Amino acid sequence: MPASDYERELRSILRGDRKVIEIVTKTCSDEEKRRYEKIMEKPFVVVRSAGSYGADLLAVRCDISMLIEIKSSSARKIHFSSVKGKLQEQANRMKEECERASILPVYAFRLKKKRGDAWRIFTLDIKGLKGRIKEIHSNIPKLDLTRSKNLVMEWDKGLPLSSFIEMITG
Repeated sequence: MPASDYERELRSILRGDRKVIEIVTKTCSDEEKRRYEKIMEKPFVVVRSAGSYGADLLAVRCDISMLIEIKSSSARKIHFSSVKGKLQEQANRMKEECERASILPVYAFRLKKKRGDAWRIFTLDIKGLKGRIKEIHSNIPKLDLTRSKNLVMEWDKGLPLSSFIEMITG
């Protein structure tokens, strides 16, 4: 499945698209399905953004705004030092933009060929968030730093999307 299909999938989930949620949760546990379905009660307006090495989605609702970057891989770990450091630069720009606007930066990692809840959610360590968004941010795993100060995202350390949905709809 091309990366743009994963963008559409997450966009549809956050918009509360019942058909997509039913398809995505086909192999999920009953608890995961219940959590996914909560987004239909409090959906987002989600806009896809164009261009390479910029955020993929902007999700907005009355109480939460998120800048979302989507990564997909069949490997369980993504090193940001790859692609000549462009992923690292992109993360730095995203951090600056989110701090400037006080919005939540989100990295969504889709593990390919995974049954069940295949999405994991991460965030960047940023300052300046207030209120509920600060509380949500504190409960999302941060991207790890290697000894050489490069970011790395390990799928197994992420927050399942179903749990994230429960957190932001509760």
